[in-house]
Amino acid sequence: MSSIEVIEWAPALPDEPAVVGSLHEPVGETLGAIVLTHGAGGDRSSALLVSLCDAFARLGWAALRCDLPYRQKRPSGPPSPSGAKRDQEGLARALDSLREKSERVFLGGSSYGGRQASMLLAERPELAHGLLLLSYPLHPPGKPEQLRTAHFPSLQTPTLFAHGSKDVFGEVSEMREAQRLIPAPVDLLVFEGASHGLIQKRDGAAKARRMATQIAEEFQRFVAER
Repeated sequence: MSSIEVIEWAPALPDEPAVVGSLHEPVGETLGAIVLTHGAGGDRSSALLVSLCDAFARLGWAALRCDLPYRQKRPSGPPSPSGAKRDQEGLARALDSLREKSERVFLGGSSYGGRQASMLLAERPELAHGLLLLSYPLHPPGKPEQLRTAHFPSLQTPTLFAHGSKDVFGEVSEMREAQRLIPAPVDLLVFEGASHGLIQKRDGAAKARRMATQIAEEFQRFVAER
């Protein structure tokens, strides 16, 4: 698939962050558009995001993988809790930038990026038609009492979770229990043996492509039923 490397997909506006990302153009007729973003330690170049955007493009979607505002400021390091709202604003702007591609826009993210995406849509459900959460960080490792689900009862957006069975940020049984808090349609795609992030460096490109294809096809099926 071809992707366009973009320094600024949408330049910064007063009090609004820039959209910095890489656009994967759809094959054939455009069926939808999706914004995907990374986890706390990554950026838009992660193997899973690249493969996932390629997979969506093959299905006829415009797919934009973008760097969150905190990653635009520095090439490495974790996000600051104080910057979460800014990261959510960046995702809202990315969604707006894709509306020229399709009337149906969707949002997704890995770990921290997915959490910010879900918090954004819990407050502003009109921004996207569906949500894809990869390795949602349900709680810090070893601290199941510190659940990150306070916004789930406000989430009105159909949501597909993709989760590894060995994810230390939330067991599959915990994820299923947390999903019951969401009033919108939800589903859970489990990858046996996968850990947090789903794809590790040792897994290789072929595994990333296979997993990405399965996720993209399942998400397309999931949202088509809504």
